[in-house]
Amino acid sequence: MTRRFSEYMIFADESGDHGLLSIDPEFPVFALIFCLIRKDDYVNELVPAFQQLKMDHWGHDQVIFHEHDIRKEKGPFGLLRTNRDLRQAFYTRLNDIIAKAPVHLIASVIDKTQLTEKYADPYNPYEIALLFCMERALSFLVDNGQSDTRISILFESRGKREDDELELEFRRICDNQRNWGYKSPDFQRLTFEHSFVDKKSNSSGLQLADLVARPLALRYLRPGQRNRAVEIIERKLLNVKVFP
Repeated sequence: MTRRFSEYMIFADESGDHGLLSIDPEFPVFALIFCLIRKDDYVNELVPAFQQLKMDHWGHDQVIFHEHDIRKEKGPFGLLRTNRDLRQAFYTRLNDIIAKAPVHLIASVIDKTQLTEKYADPYNPYEIALLFCMERALSFLVDNGQSDTRISILFESRGKREDDELELEFRRICDNQRNWGYKSPDFQRLTFEHSFVDKKSNSSGLQLADLVARPLALRYLRPGQRNRAVEIIERKLLNVKVFP
């Protein structure tokens, strides 16, 4: 019998690259973020809030919120550089939307320098982070009555080769072939389904995941530095797994 759809969906995004051959000393981490949200909340709250913000500032809703472009004030966000009042109004609105967003966040931060120092032949950081995030997502969903449902995880596409590699690892995890140590979560309790979405897609969920990924990575890199973005989402964090 086909399982019913879950009441939730998951949007995934990353910060940093997962390569180990050349590690950037300024950003030696890879972070993967899962944003879990009820579909009703997504349709009725998050999407309209993002669309209205875009309408009010650009007159249409086709602007894509990418953290890098906003931070660097590139592309359509160049207008923030020339109008201080508009910039302040935009950030106030955006921060308020994120603060009120009915989402739960799961993050995995992989310290690539420590990983290569500790393990002679380390696993791919993306594969490690994916397993950790899926373990915690499974636990949350089961605890919230989502056993025996079909749950969609949306990933931003990174190209055919990388998408194929991620899909293979994703399927291994779903088939319970990647459990580590004493932990043996049964991923068969749900049906995890994935979709790769073009980075130009105007998905509010993927844009939210993109906006929170880098701040969570920076919290690990600069623990003593005030991080306004993390302060906003702190109460939404279900778990942050740092490895190794």
